[in-house]
Amino acid sequence: MKKLALFITALCAIMMTGAQNSSAQSKKKTDAEWKKILTGDQYEIMVNRGTESPFHNAYWNNHEKGVYVSAATGDVLFTSDDKYDSHTGWPSFVKPVDPSKITIVKDNSYGMTRDEVIEKSTGLHLGHVFDDGPADRGGKRYCMNSGALKFIKK
Repeated sequence: MKKLALFITALCAIMMTGAQNSSAQSKKKTDAEWKKILTGDQYEIMVNRGTESPFHNAYWNNHEKGVYVSAATGDVLFTSDDKYDSHTGWPSFVKPVDPSKITIVKDNSYGMTRDEVIEKSTGLHLGHVFDDGPADRGGKRYCMNSGALKFIKK
């Protein structure tokens, strides 16, 4: 009887987790909704988890002061104070403004294992984070796609 009670408790917990996940999923936009909100390039990068060409994107060489917000939500993600020239051709930052706004997940695409940066509220792709950033500033390189961001000048 004790085993049955444990089994039922575990089953209920699994069902509740599934219901919570379904509820969270239903709050996210559909692909069709994102197509209405994002440009074609933004959609390719953020929804399809694409990337843009290095050295041929909006912000890799931007040296103005301001903040970088999500192209999807407008949430502030990075600041020019934390941007640096990584010589990779993509905008690179040592840290996000608020780490709770992003999630890091394993990305095993293209025969590599990388840490993908996802916007937490939407589940959309922003870029990747690497451990080869400036050692004196934490050692991280948040290598973002310009197409996932919008720059707001100070």
